[in-house]
Amino acid sequence: MSEAELKMERWRFPRFFTENISETTAVLSGEDSKHAVQVLRMREGDHAVICDGKGMDYLAVLEHSGAECVFRVLESSHNEAEPDVRVRLFQAMPKSDKMEFIVQKAVECGACEIVPFFSKRCVSRPDKKQMAKKTERYRRIAYEAAKQCGRGVIPVIGEAVEFSDVLNMFSEENTGILFYECAQLPLREAVPQFKENIDIIIGSEGGFEESEAAKLAERGFIPVSLGKRILRCETAPIAAISVLMNMTGNM
Repeated sequence: MSEAELKMERWRFPRFFTENISETTAVLSGEDSKHAVQVLRMREGDHAVICDGKGMDYLAVLEHSGAECVFRVLESSHNEAEPDVRVRLFQAMPKSDKMEFIVQKAVECGACEIVPFFSKRCVSRPDKKQMAKKTERYRRIAYEAAKQCGRGVIPVIGEAVEFSDVLNMFSEENTGILFYECAQLPLREAVPQFKENIDIIIGSEGGFEESEAAKLAERGFIPVSLGKRILRCETAPIAAISVLMNMTGNM
């Protein structure tokens, strides 16, 4: 395959993240090595894109497979899939496995961090042990989603926090947006300009209580509407991030 063909076809190649990478060699081990050999059935001579998790992609060819997969690096380039704004999603815990869907799609849409939290209307309230297992699961989903969609970093999945913690985590140096079912102004009118760091917050199935919305607005979050239709709690964050990416030139 010619150099031009490699560049055109690189989006089709399997994608992996590893810290064990240099200008000449990349090494996969553990689950990634097993996935490459046993699931993808990669063999010597097959190509892959290896990412260092810091925004650099390495086009590489497999030279040795086994307990570890050793790749020879052909070229390196800056990842082009990362947005130039950092969107952090504060998502109130929904019921069932909806959070798994939210994590996957938020990563695909460009979120850099997702922080689950508990508001007054959250029905789902796992204990610490259950939440630890869920968080581990969310992080694995984020990792797989980042590989699938070509991200240059693996988005952070934070530990679940309380509503009061969200208020303390927000900095007025960021653009803070509260997507609220009772808000009137659309996003474009309410926030004509964005800072590099954007924090968005979205409620669970029952939305926010009025007192919570008031505290967020007082803290610096701008209440905005996502339109006249009521979106499900798993739809709202995906729509919100997509709109933000489009408005900031990242879609």
